[in-house]
Order: sequence, then structure tokens, then C-alpha cells
Amino acid sequence: MKADNPEDLQRQGLRERLESILIRTEKATTWHDEAGRLRGLVNNEGYVPIRTRLATEDLEFLAGARSEMLRFSELGLRLLDLHQPRDAGGITSDAAHPILRCRSCMWRWPCPTFRAMLESFGTQSDPDGTRADTAAANGAGPRETIS
Repeated sequence: MKADNPEDLQRQGLRERLESILIRTEKATTWHDEAGRLRGLVNNEGYVPIRTRLATEDLEFLAGARSEMLRFSELGLRLLDLHQPRDAGGITSDAAHPILRCRSCMWRWPCPTFRAMLESFGTQSDPDGTRADTAAANGAGPRETIS
């Protein structure tokens, strides 16, 4: 398998993105204890009265987000290790570009699992979870932030 294969660059980019998520998550402080303290500040409308409105659901999310992101990024890396190309070993008319199959599921490369991971993690997302490339393609400008 050649190193200049486009799938190799996609795999490398996907691995770097997942490792970056894992590293940032490991460095982050857990909100578990803070979320517990903030629950006591929830007012009659169901929000914590600070600059932003935190609902009970927001606090529940923040309390478990770090551990869930660690498990999620580790899962992504494990799936990436499982689903990688290998030479299918058949006769081909183009020896420079052999037919590749997934090492794990044996689908033709890129396999559906790798394509789904690339769709989900392959492009840069804004901090709010929207894809910058999708927003630009749809003609959306910068978003207003209401505080």
C-alpha cells in the first residue's frame, strides 16, 4: 500500500482529529462536582442565574461530558485501528493501485464504517457543533450569540 494513497491521508487526518479530541478531553477538568453545586442555584424558572442560561439538562450533560468524550474518542480510535485497508491479494491490471479491502469487515475499501467515521469526524466543526463547510455552502454567515 502506497503512502500517497488518498485514503491514507484521510485515515491520518481522522486519527489526528480523534487523538486531538482525546488529548483536549484528558486535559479538561471534569464538571461533575461543579454541576452538583450549580444544581443548588437553579431558580424557579429552571435555570442557573449566571451570564448564560443553564437548564438542569445542561448541568447533567456537563457533569458527564468529560468521561463520555474520553470513552467516545477511545472508541473512535479503536474502530479506526480495526477498519483499515489491506491488499485484497487478487490479480489486477494496475499493480500501482491494488484492490484494497477492509482488514476487519472485508468490504471493499473504503468500508462503510470508515466512510461513516470520515463523515462524522473528517471535517472541522465549529465549537457549537455545526460544520463550517456546510454553513458556508448553505450561504450562512456568522451566527449571532445571545447572552
